[in-house]
Amino acid sequence: MQGLKCLILEGICLAAVFLGCSFLGMSGKEPDHLGTIAEVEAGQTQEEGDKDYIRWVDFNVTSQAMEDACQWDISTYGRDIHLNWIELLACLGARYGGDFKSYRSEDMENLAEKLTEGTDTIASVTANLQYYDYYLEAYEAVLGGLVGLYEREVADDAGQKSWEKVYGLKACSPIAAGFEYSDYDDFGVSRTYGYERRHLGHDMMGLVGTPVIAVESGYVSALGWNQYGGWRIGISSFDGKRYYYYAHLRQNRPYAQGLEVGDVVLAGDVIGYMGRTGYSKEENVNNIKVNHLHFGLQLIFDESQREGANEIWIDVYPIVKFLEKKRSQVQRNDETKEWSRTLLIRDPEAERYIREQGGDGGLPDKNEKAAGIHGGLRSGNWI
Repeated sequence: MQGLKCLILEGICLAAVFLGCSFLGMSGKEPDHLGTIAEVEAGQTQEEGDKDYIRWVDFNVTSQAMEDACQWDISTYGRDIHLNWIELLACLGARYGGDFKSYRSEDMENLAEKLTEGTDTIASVTANLQYYDYYLEAYEAVLGGLVGLYEREVADDAGQKSWEKVYGLKACSPIAAGFEYSDYDDFGVSRTYGYERRHLGHDMMGLVGTPVIAVESGYVSALGWNQYGGWRIGISSFDGKRYYYYAHLRQNRPYAQGLEVGDVVLAGDVIGYMGRTGYSKEENVNNIKVNHLHFGLQLIFDESQREGANEIWIDVYPIVKFLEKKRSQVQRNDETKEWSRTLLIRDPEAERYIREQGGDGGLPDKNEKAAGIHGGLRSGNWI
């Protein structure tokens, strides 16, 4: 048993990435090396009095595993036994030692059937999985805002719209429906602008002006020029654990009209437009050779990880593949040449955040403008 524990720990250490790196999203820099096993082990060591929080995550859950787990979660919602998709993934993650290369849909099905039959519980099947709690917290940080209750507009054959309550996948692909793009898993490949470093995001190549979509509901926490990312947007999740980074946006008109720092956006909203800006200290310069969206996701377990040497960026390629089936439908305003979502949603997490910010259950002043633009909150379409 002790030998097995050592093998599992060694596997986890081998999977760790990018400690001691900084990145363009918040600090204006990208990492210049991959974390070594020694650095990982050093980073995991906590001196007496140090906070106890996750210091790295290597997320390699496959899109198929996410799809299978998500379907079990949705299909069991409202039943006596409701399966949580993140718990399912964390259980298998602990069994696999974090390596989903060996994932089979049968593994998910067998686990889910045991739980739905009531002969086992998630507590009983994970009791002897030493690292289950780690994977649960890590995967919750990555996927926590993607599935849940919300309301969405639906249109009938006559074009009449109404609202329906839904439990399911709230998150959307970063690229709007109807717009072609190409991509491959380029996380960790070499970059040379400024200095030798590793790519801690995912590039999605397409046409200039392609509408860029908010993957998850959240608030705009960064907006403006970055010498590496060009015109970029940073959106933070309401729980503060995820920072979504959208870079190399269009020259001259990079953002959705009126978008400002502090604005609340909903999953599926148009937030900007694909371009090729960046690689310049001078603003509004097209120094990127190929039009593309750089999409990244940073995890934050402690404020010390928000900016600097302790940042955690994960490979979002499997998440992008998982979200391909959920692409936001958009429409163009010929007068303004702006794109916007065709059908609105109501996200209770956004409502909760706005109420908390307002202090009295109402919309705070800083979000009133966003509420009127993104999601139709002020137009009476919000609950």
